[in-house]
Amino acid sequence: MVFSSIPFLYYFLPCVLLVYFLVPKRFKNTILLLSSLLFYGWGEPKYLIFMIAAIIQGYVLGLLIEKYQGKKLSKLFLTLSVVFSLGLLGYCKYADFFIENFSALTGLSIQLLNIALPIGISFYTFQILSYTVDVYRGNVKAQKNFINLAAYVAMFPQLIAGPIVRYSDVAKQLESRTHSIEKVSLGTRRFIIGVAKKVLIANTLGELCSTFKASCEQSVLFVWLYAIAYVLHIYFDFSGYSDMAIGLGKILGFDFIENFNYPYISKSITEFWRRWHISLGSWFRDYVYIPLGGNRVGKLRWIFNIFVVWMLTGLWHGAAWNFVLWGLLFAVLLMMEKLFLLKLLDKTKVLRHVYVLIFVVFSFILFDSTSVKSAITCIGSLFGAGDLPLISAESVYYFRSYALILIIGVIGATPLIKNAICSIKEKSPFGAKLLNMAEPFVLAALLIIATAYLVDGSFNPFLYFRF
Repeated sequence: MVFSSIPFLYYFLPCVLLVYFLVPKRFKNTILLLSSLLFYGWGEPKYLIFMIAAIIQGYVLGLLIEKYQGKKLSKLFLTLSVVFSLGLLGYCKYADFFIENFSALTGLSIQLLNIALPIGISFYTFQILSYTVDVYRGNVKAQKNFINLAAYVAMFPQLIAGPIVRYSDVAKQLESRTHSIEKVSLGTRRFIIGVAKKVLIANTLGELCSTFKASCEQSVLFVWLYAIAYVLHIYFDFSGYSDMAIGLGKILGFDFIENFNYPYISKSITEFWRRWHISLGSWFRDYVYIPLGGNRVGKLRWIFNIFVVWMLTGLWHGAAWNFVLWGLLFAVLLMMEKLFLLKLLDKTKVLRHVYVLIFVVFSFILFDSTSVKSAITCIGSLFGAGDLPLISAESVYYFRSYALILIIGVIGATPLIKNAICSIKEKSPFGAKLLNMAEPFVLAALLIIATAYLVDGSFNPFLYFRF
């Protein structure tokens, strides 16, 4: 089940919220847990066993880690938890990748396991890891109420695609949180904006990307259309889902961290990764990069740390070499920026934005490709490699057809609209009153239009299901 679907919007969510707000406070986490298990098991009930096993080990070992705090047993129990979590993730997500590459290196023909990837396993694995590590570090107390911990891990608003919510951020909210009309209003607003971003923009741009891949009539213009559409598609797809998750969390009384902050306005790759998938970047920083020594070590070790973190970041996104190289590409760029490139970029205002956008386009072509070879071919095609014509009749047709949504996407990926609204509210009391009056009608219209698209059976995939 996905948020941007009729069953979720008009059956599952209303029923869950009705029961959730009717039950006494002490039962709210129970309802949240049960509804989350139903949500997760809707499409693949057999994989509930993986999640439940992960939760149980995190709960039991978390208590043991705290019980033996400061003793060797505490470290042993942490190690067991980490091995279990990463072992489960490795088995489900990476077993066939390693078998395939081992077979290629040795010439053996080992049969693949063909394991279907449980949805959201990368996200809930990282949440359990952060919980047990934080208990070991003494940053949080172990959760003694199994339902509370299980509700945190399985919480349906952020289960499928994040943001990666750390236990330390919601520990107090699991015990006691505020429910109010204001929070419900803010959450509903954020949720509908996320639905609109996903259904009206991301899905439409995704159609263009699929059309490009199915076309036999290629041109430089068509390749650029695809590249720009995909960069915008993945942003609105993922940030839209994050908006929905944050909004749902707000409705339920939780305050989740922001996951995106207009990354395409960045002036460096370093800044880009402070704005893109913020929860993932901060997770790798706090639980991998800093424990390895961060930048408080010699230059060679620092370079090693950078490459380890970004190789793992790439692998986290998928069990394929294009994802690994995608991560390593950012490792190289970030290393270059820290060594000398940032100083050069500071001397120009325009080129630094162009530099970021060009490499982001290259990186997401690699991200979306089925192989490294096809990615190199596609990037070359941006510049006419392979004797591609500049334009074709098909590319002109699709340029005209999708020009408006591309313009909307470009504007929407910047804070221009947000800044304009804030400026009007600050400078004009009448304008502020008008905007406040119009807001519920605009949100209702967005939801109705998005619903119409969904009823029509529009293109509605979700990229981060594969992670």
